[in-house]
Amino acid sequence: MKTKFLPTMIGAILAGGMGVAQADVQVMGHIDTAIVSVDTGSADDVNLRCTTCSVGFKGSEDLGNGLKAIFKLDFQYDTTVRNDGDGVGGVSGDGDNNNSGLLDRDQWLGLKGNFGQVRIGTISTVYKSHGAMLDPLYRTALQGRDHGIQSSFHSGAGEELHGRATNTIRYDSPSFNGLKVGAHYTLDRFEADGEDEDPYGIGASYENGGILVFADYLDNNQSGAGNEESAWKVGGKYSMNNFAVMAQYEQADEGTSADPSLWHIGGSYTMGNNMIYAAFGQSDEDTAGSSSLDAWTIAATHSMSKRTMVYAGYNNEEINSTDDTDTFAVGLKHKF
Repeated sequence: MKTKFLPTMIGAILAGGMGVAQADVQVMGHIDTAIVSVDTGSADDVNLRCTTCSVGFKGSEDLGNGLKAIFKLDFQYDTTVRNDGDGVGGVSGDGDNNNSGLLDRDQWLGLKGNFGQVRIGTISTVYKSHGAMLDPLYRTALQGRDHGIQSSFHSGAGEELHGRATNTIRYDSPSFNGLKVGAHYTLDRFEADGEDEDPYGIGASYENGGILVFADYLDNNQSGAGNEESAWKVGGKYSMNNFAVMAQYEQADEGTSADPSLWHIGGSYTMGNNMIYAAFGQSDEDTAGSSSLDAWTIAATHSMSKRTMVYAGYNNEEINSTDDTDTFAVGLKHKF
């Protein structure tokens, strides 16, 4: 889809019309732009970064008897890169593609009712959704999934256990006194051997007062030595007054001798519109001679309104106690 089509789409929505008004369509978006300094020891660079900036539409239609049709069309862009149509540039943060044009994010159609909701299309997994609930820096230049705090299962888009699953059906249950269950099933259209090997995932969460706990499982449903891959995790968050602590443990099985794990623990303290956040994460490939990663982040945020936030912070990633990457970021985030 060409970037120049987007203003036309927005104009059509804002201009209105009987069909649009009845469908209850909303324009939504997210802009996060930061000055980011990265020092790898051998090289350093300072640039502007637009982390998963997006614009799109969501809406619903009342079908009667408690049933609604729901949809979402979300598109990612980069405010810091000019689109010349040559494919040069980069959209950071979600690992979807290295392209300065307009990229697809969550785009789905579904039904919602007393049974919960069912959606079909390209949809974030339950695994990814639960991870986002633990990260106060989610969709900023310091988000944990980009800096060793959470795994790659929270990022990217595709059919092989990515954070955003394409060609997918997702079900989410209603809340049963705080308990929710979600599952997704991906129809694998690119299997070279013609076998029906459809990835899937399931997760459950419980939220009550200041307590949040969850567990998730992913499986690529493939056979053959070295082709299987699965992952599971448990995590949670506890909030009390101005304090919050959060933690998550992830374990993957790659079908070989490599069984990487990653855990992190973090905490935050809120003072009015200000928050201080710190987190530490550690991963291990769990094989002889494999790499290990220690990562930690410290940041402060100030909410200027319910939709606008400024933040500043630092992240360090250390591989095998030798290779260091230092990231400093100062950013502004706005949601609409």
